[in-house]
Amino acid sequence: MSEKHILEDKLTLRDVVLRTKWWVGYFWSKWRIIVLWAVAGFLLGGLVSIWKKPVYVAETSFVLEDADNGGLGQMSGLASLVGVNLGSLGGSSGLFQGDNIIELYRSNNMIGKTLLSPFDRDRLLIERFIAFNELDKKWKKAVDLNALDFRKPRETFSVTQDSVMREVSRLIRENHLSVNKPDRKLSIIQVNISSKDEQFAKVFNETLVENVNGFYFETKTKKTSENLNILQAQADSVRRILDTNLEELAALSDRMPSPNPLMQAGNIGVRKKQIDVQSSSAIYAEIVKNLEIAKVNQRNNSPLIQIIDGPRYPLERFEIKPLKGVVLGAFFAVFAGILVLYVREVYRRDFGS
Repeated sequence: MSEKHILEDKLTLRDVVLRTKWWVGYFWSKWRIIVLWAVAGFLLGGLVSIWKKPVYVAETSFVLEDADNGGLGQMSGLASLVGVNLGSLGGSSGLFQGDNIIELYRSNNMIGKTLLSPFDRDRLLIERFIAFNELDKKWKKAVDLNALDFRKPRETFSVTQDSVMREVSRLIRENHLSVNKPDRKLSIIQVNISSKDEQFAKVFNETLVENVNGFYFETKTKKTSENLNILQAQADSVRRILDTNLEELAALSDRMPSPNPLMQAGNIGVRKKQIDVQSSSAIYAEIVKNLEIAKVNQRNNSPLIQIIDGPRYPLERFEIKPLKGVVLGAFFAVFAGILVLYVREVYRRDFGS
């Protein structure tokens, strides 16, 4: 009995053909409704393509090559033979590695710093963003943006200004900013800013790239720069002492142009100053040696950031063409109409009276 029931529930090819034929006939009988849906979608798609503003994309691509300390390791082995320790001269290799610069582009600090940069002579980038997107009207119930002065020093911002900065940064990060590596095997990074404001997209992209790459380079070389400055200051200080000792030795020698070799007491001052000159010379030579090694380390530790392509007018433009808009509108409208008719007929047959 159970086996017979299963056989009766099986769907044969003939059943599929008959059902398909019935549904085709049903939809054909509703062609007037489907045509009305198509016309509505046609008009709606055309209106959307006309009213929707185009989106402009400003793109900058650059190659990033981090410092390689392998050469410094070989130099350290050679320097240790002459008593020079390069361990203290090493850079901050663990501070930024690889993809961390991508997250730096998305940080509130970098986006906020860029927003407070000038757009033109009269406005900041954040003021241009607020005006073009009409945020003063959209947020008028929560805050009066026209009363906020974003030209003040960042440290003097009020809680309201900080909140606006954070919210605008979030909007840009989520809706307008894209940072990625086209190929994970390469060191090329692309930074895209999309906006309906073509001028804002270009200026914001250029300023953001300049701020982030500058901060990355400065932070990456900060430790080695500090070590280099300290060694340079020490070298200058010892050099001044050496010059002073040489001048004093020359003055003492001039006072005794023909010293009596039998009179030793008169030569004590000259000999003391000679010892000072020799010790100062040895110290200066050692510091200069360390200074030159530090300069090499500074060059090795500096990352290479080279712009490949930058944004140029006219920017890449994305928009819905009228023909594409009406075709897509009609297609989706017909699909939605057929779906509604299908659901309604199934419901009528299964649950209707």
